[in-house]
Amino acid sequence: MTPARYIPIIGLEIHVRLRTKTKMFCSCPNVDDSTAPNTAICPVCTGQPGALPALNAEAVRLGVRAGLALECTIPDQAHFDRKNYFYPDLPKGYQISQFDFPIAENGQFIIDVPKKDALPNRERIRIGITRAHLEEDAAKNIHDSASSSSLIDFNRASVPLTEIVTEPDVRSPAEAKAFLQELQLLLRSLRISEADMEKGYMRCDANVSLLPVDEQGLKLQPDFNPKIEIKNLNSFRAVERAITYEMERQRLMLEKGEMPRGATRGWDENKGETFDQRSKETSADYRYFPEPDLPPVSLAEIREEEKARMPELPIETRERLQEEWGFSVDDARFFVANEGWVEYVEEVMGELGTWLAATDEGKESAGDVLKNRRTEIAKLAGGWFTTKLAGLLSANNKTIRDVKISPENFAEFLHLIDDGAINSANAQKLLTLMMEKGTDPSHLLEEHNLGQMDDANALAETVASILQQNSDQVAQIRAGKVALVKWFVGCIMKATEGRANPEQAEVEVKKQLGL
Repeated sequence: MTPARYIPIIGLEIHVRLRTKTKMFCSCPNVDDSTAPNTAICPVCTGQPGALPALNAEAVRLGVRAGLALECTIPDQAHFDRKNYFYPDLPKGYQISQFDFPIAENGQFIIDVPKKDALPNRERIRIGITRAHLEEDAAKNIHDSASSSSLIDFNRASVPLTEIVTEPDVRSPAEAKAFLQELQLLLRSLRISEADMEKGYMRCDANVSLLPVDEQGLKLQPDFNPKIEIKNLNSFRAVERAITYEMERQRLMLEKGEMPRGATRGWDENKGETFDQRSKETSADYRYFPEPDLPPVSLAEIREEEKARMPELPIETRERLQEEWGFSVDDARFFVANEGWVEYVEEVMGELGTWLAATDEGKESAGDVLKNRRTEIAKLAGGWFTTKLAGLLSANNKTIRDVKISPENFAEFLHLIDDGAINSANAQKLLTLMMEKGTDPSHLLEEHNLGQMDDANALAETVASILQQNSDQVAQIRAGKVALVKWFVGCIMKATEGRANPEQAEVEVKKQLGL
């Protein structure tokens, strides 16, 4: 039977560099790639005969923390194993990893896929976590094209990693990208890893196969087709593009009656295509056996300590910002994704409630005011946070932790806008002044004459003067070109240096023209 379509079956393997001071099995510093080659090495991490490993306790703790955050089962004990293979960047001829008894198993990670990228009914999805285990990194091969030689930097050898392996639950390139973005946020928020893909602190391998289904979505064969593993994808864009390409490559093969063979492929970013590297290995090819130089690791005490310390996770924070304060999905996502914003925003919102309650002359509490005007206030605040304030910070190469505006002053600033004391254009000017000076917005408003024009007679006189000066445009409006009213509003705003209320100005223009 000819398939109606093919469903992608995608699993991910993510190597995460742990945020420790020293390497996994020795006291050499855990340095980045800017360090001079082969300056952070010792007999242990270069695999010298007789050198014995000593396990990094902090790496174990971070691995347990990652496992708990991914809702995995953490056993009472974990064991290390030798993974045997030969490659120039593996000085011992084997890698110390975990096979039969990993640090974490059988978890799940709930992610939100952006609405524009989500498949039907898959905006919030569960991705199963098969396991997370600890292992050491290999050294780094450096290919020097000028001298046609290959060099090895052992600074990276034995750097601590946790490898996170998912179930084949991902169904699109966009879901794979969303999973990695959510995972990066989780790892950073829990200070497990910097998880910077461009620096190699988070590397992804993607396993891709296609499952033929009929028009009802029922599979036409009992087993999955052989999976293709795409190795060492080092950016969200590369992951999305590589999976998209590989899905199409396999689809064309299947439609020609060819069955893809299990293989490991690389990704050529410039050509935008995958390329064959080698046949796919199985666990038997690595001849795993228990690491004789490391005893079993007891995890029970660390597991309970990390459970007790586990803070609110990013997805929980996003949900709370939406439910408690009324922020949109996009605003909540922005606050959580950028360090320091959640704390600042919540302080501002608490202060803003006090300002609004004071304006209401105590008829309602701060909490009641925010609750009753929840959507309106969240929309106002969210816009000024994520576009105006964030834009100013970005333009000045600063973060929210550098901002001079106290939460109380920013709350007062939002209150001035909400109360109609200043229009949007002048509010932008006021915010820029607050960024520079860090002082009270009311004083700056008065000092720079930015407040809303509240004298109705003065506004009427200004409108009359401008209408008198532009008789040709007045005639065009009377002839039916009503859109020119907006042009007059612009003239009024310019004449009043932005202090007039645009809506009131438009009403006054129409009133004097008898519209």
